[in-house]
Amino acid sequence: MNGDWLLTGRDGRLSVYLPSNDAALWRAERAPAGPWEPPRRIGGDQELRPDGGIAVGRGPDGYTHLVAWRPTGAGRCALVHTTHFRPLLAPLDWQPAGHPNKQGDRTGTPAVAVDAQGRAHVFVRNGGGGLSMVAQQEKGGWEPWRDLKGRGVQEAPVAVTADSGLVEVYAPVEGGILHWRQDKPGARPVPGERLDAAVRPGTLRALATSAEHTTVFYTDDGTGELCAWRPGGKPVPLVSAAGPGPVSAVRTVIDGHDCTLVAQRAAAGGRVGFAAYPSELEEMGAAWTESGPALPSDATVSLTLDMDGRLVAATLSPSSGQLLLSRRKDEPGLALGAWEAV
Repeated sequence: MNGDWLLTGRDGRLSVYLPSNDAALWRAERAPAGPWEPPRRIGGDQELRPDGGIAVGRGPDGYTHLVAWRPTGAGRCALVHTTHFRPLLAPLDWQPAGHPNKQGDRTGTPAVAVDAQGRAHVFVRNGGGGLSMVAQQEKGGWEPWRDLKGRGVQEAPVAVTADSGLVEVYAPVEGGILHWRQDKPGARPVPGERLDAAVRPGTLRALATSAEHTTVFYTDDGTGELCAWRPGGKPVPLVSAAGPGPVSAVRTVIDGHDCTLVAQRAAAGGRVGFAAYPSELEEMGAAWTESGPALPSDATVSLTLDMDGRLVAATLSPSSGQLLLSRRKDEPGLALGAWEAV
């Protein structure tokens, strides 16, 4: 999954989204903090490309948007999109969103972000190695595909909605990260600053960290450190990465302070590591605190805030199908309750 796969719906119920062979599945709470429904398939019998990658994003309206590749013939596929309005209501069927090169094979893992008007913006590498995007129209349907340019874009760009409701996207390239951002609602994102860094492939995760800024996290391939970068500034090493892949990140209040919390399965020991620091003060550093049982090597972590603003963490192992959930305790600091299988 490209993006956080544990999300809170507008009715307060939690949902999780997960790939399963040629499909995407979802599970939801029957009631906030209550028991969970069994997994259900998204989009009926429509088959997805198993290796295509699924992007997930939540809009300010609480609706979830998912994007995936669907095969359309020999050596050909196209992107499809669906919207999930409420956790216990089935998502809409997959609908075509097109191809960055009009037609052809898969070109890369998509990313999706939703603007303040509820419009999904889909980003994906195109066949020429640049970045392309397509956005929903306010009254339905899709605008034409746009080539945002760029060269040497690698897998898995990450898209994020700023607190302003404008959409930004970060894309890994050889030796760095490219950044685009909107300057007004509905506008074509324009290229911004490039970061020159040794970015480990597949480790980008972006988060709105203040009213003015978004921050992208990545692992430095040379030092193994988890770094944070905001365009206009310099990257700051935060802590040694606990494991491979991207972190999950969320803003939350800890003891009255606006903090950013990151989580990652630790390669050594297999438990989940949490690290918190005052938002946008990465120079203060952070340290991992591990929690929960040892997990399989393919387990990933996702963080969200529930309807009461309380932190919820989930881990999912595709090989075992095990979903574990932990909620923050009502006490000072960052104390998590027992991890429970759901």
